[in-house]
Amino acid sequence: MPHILLAEDDDAVRSFVANALIHRGHEVEAVEDGLQALEALDGSRDFDLLITDIVMPGLDGIGLALRVARDRPGLPILLMTGYSAERQRAHNLDALIARVVVKPFTLKEICEAAEEALVG
Repeated sequence: MPHILLAEDDDAVRSFVANALIHRGHEVEAVEDGLQALEALDGSRDFDLLITDIVMPGLDGIGLALRVARDRPGLPILLMTGYSAERQRAHNLDALIARVVVKPFTLKEICEAAEEALVG
């Protein structure tokens, strides 16, 4: 069962995405921001995928993706955003991330993007 780390500051979106992925058979650890995601990554659990919002307080998704790509180069990263300017920033990271999913998205879209990222 793939273990996914989800970093999203919006409670409703975090719950929506986590529940969708759990329903698809994934194990999900959901955190509120990039700093909590780093703590989870430093813990004893291994993750198969990082899904992160781009715009978050503390450490944003771009900063998180850069740190994860440096420290855990084999971990696929999926970014989420509702802001077109942030999507352009993420576009510059194409070599480091699996995909950018644009909000609003459907349960099917986020789950399919996650599963594609897990397969590689």
